[in-house]
Amino acid sequence: MFRNRILKIVLVLFSLVVTSLSGQVSAKKFDDLALTPPMGWNSWNTFGCEINEKMIREMADIMLSSGMKEAGYQYINIDDCWHGERDENGNIQVNAQHFPSGMKALADYVHSKGLKLGLYSDAGWKTCGGKPGSRGYEFQDARQYAAWGIDYLKYDWCNTEGLNAEGAYLTMRDALYKAGNPIVFSICEWGDNQPWEWAKDIGHLWRTSGDIINCWNCEHKHLVGTENEWSSWGILKILDMRHNIRQYAGPGHWNDMDMMEVGNGMSKLEDQSHFTMWAMLASPLIAGNDLRDMSKQTLATLTNKDVIAINQDILGIQGFKYHTANGVDVWLKPLANGRWAMAVLNRNDDAVDFNFDFIEQGVIVDELSGKKIDLKNTRHQIKNVWNNKMLGDTTRPLQKKIQGHETLTLILSI
Repeated sequence: MFRNRILKIVLVLFSLVVTSLSGQVSAKKFDDLALTPPMGWNSWNTFGCEINEKMIREMADIMLSSGMKEAGYQYINIDDCWHGERDENGNIQVNAQHFPSGMKALADYVHSKGLKLGLYSDAGWKTCGGKPGSRGYEFQDARQYAAWGIDYLKYDWCNTEGLNAEGAYLTMRDALYKAGNPIVFSICEWGDNQPWEWAKDIGHLWRTSGDIINCWNCEHKHLVGTENEWSSWGILKILDMRHNIRQYAGPGHWNDMDMMEVGNGMSKLEDQSHFTMWAMLASPLIAGNDLRDMSKQTLATLTNKDVIAINQDILGIQGFKYHTANGVDVWLKPLANGRWAMAVLNRNDDAVDFNFDFIEQGVIVDELSGKKIDLKNTRHQIKNVWNNKMLGDTTRPLQKKIQGHETLTLILSI
């Protein structure tokens, strides 16, 4: 009898261990989300901590009425500083002064527009803006987000001393999955820990750089001379920051080059180049301007259907630099149905005369995807997507003057 009792106890303990391990194995990120790079809007680039529910409702209204939703944008993402304090049970609260109706009511409003609502938190004790972080409260916060109906979480990396990045993001991934509400998980640790190498099964996108700033080719340093010194980066700086990571991108897992600065003070051509290159690199297209007072030109840039189609192509292949000379890059991106996107980026301040003999290129092979384009034996039609004009075909060399900071953006199709 004693031996039988011991055997029963052992079996019960074994069952508990197996159940525990099984629960750990079954936890994962939500599948079938972000199969193309997410498109939406985020509050940080323009507003920082100056946010409130009236503004967020207005952004949702404009995303619908402006045609941005129809163009593919769907997320309204509230960045840092929406937080109040935690209640006596540790549950995170909203800032009641700025969000008097509560987050659930705001999510319901955004959902009523056919859009989705995103929030921000941080893996550390505090967010970058000094608000309560999620360290030690991951599962509790995830349950709260699920109760509010949140669809997207940007998870930052401030105040994370002593934490392992992969482990911290894995914990929040499991918490979100256990909470049960499907949510896009955006990893924002600035590329410091090479997330592209470990985050495919943890998040749906991961930042490749520090924060963006609205300039063409600059670095803006913060807290200079302190141990917390960091930099914001211009468009070209971010474009050049990471090499040989395109193999990590694909449906459900994207290299994120940060929220966009289109409409935030750069020139028309710089905005178009910025938008083109984010599309070519299959980066999420998250607008960062004030949608309520954007110009017609900014709206036209953000809703260009052909550039968006390059970004949202179902193959999910990140583009690659094919050739560079004299400050001019040629980038290529294989698309579905045998089409290719081609972006000719003039990094120079002055205009250049660009000459490109397609036939001389012969057969171009993307070694990553195995996709090929035969420019010698197959005629391709050429479309300039920024002026919506056909430029003939690839049987003749392309000769174009490209202005400083402009990107000639083409679709090649049979």
